[in-house]
Order: sequence, then structure tokens, then C-alpha cells
Amino acid sequence: MSAFKVIAFDLDGTLTQHKSPLGEENRAVLDRLSSRYRLLMVGAGACRRIYEQMGHYPIDIIGNYGMQYYTYDAAAGELVKVYDEAAPCDRESVSARITALRRRFGYEQYAGDNVEFHASGCVTFPLLGTAAALEDKLRFDPDRKKRAVFYEEVKAAFPEYTVFIGGSSSFDMAPMPYNKYYALDRLCREEGYSHGQIAYVGDDYGPGGNDEAVYASDFRFFPVGDYRHLPDYIGELLNQGD
Repeated sequence: MSAFKVIAFDLDGTLTQHKSPLGEENRAVLDRLSSRYRLLMVGAGACRRIYEQMGHYPIDIIGNYGMQYYTYDAAAGELVKVYDEAAPCDRESVSARITALRRRFGYEQYAGDNVEFHASGCVTFPLLGTAAALEDKLRFDPDRKKRAVFYEEVKAAFPEYTVFIGGSSSFDMAPMPYNKYYALDRLCREEGYSHGQIAYVGDDYGPGGNDEAVYASDFRFFPVGDYRHLPDYIGELLNQGD
């Protein structure tokens, strides 16, 4: 029998296209896995947004890089909050540093706001601005090479945050110590799992990716190259015991 008790997932790029609903094929994959393991989402966004994107799939969700945790109550058919944490944010300082980075790297023209502040204390540095058209964002930096050029400088400018190359045209920042590794390690400490009992399935594990911290850790990591072919990457989990 597998030593895994929990299978944790990233969402965008792993189970779905970016910000797209969970499709029937990968929903069926989750159904197969749920008969053998506890399933868990570990996301960059808020738990309820993830729940909506997944079409109310019955699953426990860690959100905001570990700042939120909701479990699914099968009897009620709803998510139940375990914790929802927030960190302080010096908005004036963050805005000033982002403005300086825009000036240095030539991103002084943008649509909407300079920066997006979240209630959790997380921050989004949208290079094209908060009101940029979706089509402009999607074609801006698909291979992340534009942002990779100054990723290290953004990290250095925000030492109190973990900085990720997020979405299609932004940098996402989570207050220290929150990241997906921290979230899984906390789950282990608080619920009695060992690291060896949790497997993680994700696609964003390169430099600056929000799965990178898990990929570089002792948790077993199953890398996904194309969400449309998810079973090809997790055959070991699907076929265990067959």
C-alpha cells in the first residue's frame, strides 16, 4: 500500500487552464483519487475563489499561500473555515518601491492602479496595471523571460515577502513566512502527518514559481507538464493497489 495519505494539488496549470473552471476529465481523476486518499488544494488565491473555480468540488482548501484554511463539510455541503489570517502591510512603502521598480525597468505606463493590495496582506505587482485587458496580459510574457530579467531585484526590494512570478504579467508577494511549503509543513505539524505521507502535484516549480518551495523540499513532488494529460504524470498515484 502507498505511504501517502494526502494528495495536495495546485490548480491553474495543474488541474485547469489559468483561471478556468475544472473540467470533467480532471474532475473524474479527482474522484478516482478520493477513494484512496484525502485530497487537498494548496492555492495562491483565496479558498472561496478556488472553490468557485472548481465548481464546488468537495475538497479541503488551503489558500493565500497558507494564510487561509477551509475544510469541506460533507453533511452541510459547504466549506468551513479553520483559520483565515492576515498580515499588516505598509502600503505607502510598498507603492513607493513598486514605483521605483517601474521607473528602473520601463513600466511606467499602465492601466488602472500601480499595485493591488489584498485583505490578507498579500500584494500583486501588476506590470500592466490592475485594469489591463486580459488579452494584453496573456500575450505579455508567456515564457516569463521578461519578468525573469528583474525577478531577483524585485525579491531584493521586498525582503519581508516571498516573491513569485505570478499569473501572466505580474509578481505576487506573500508575507513571510507564508508559501506552499510552509502551508504543508504547518498541516503536518497541526494534524499529525509526516512529510512522507503527503504528495504534491503541481506545474509551477521553476525559479519564481509558486510551487518551487515544495519542489525543492522533502515532500514528494509530481510535476505536471500539461493539465490536459494529468493522468500521464500521476500514474503511480492512480494505479497504486491495482
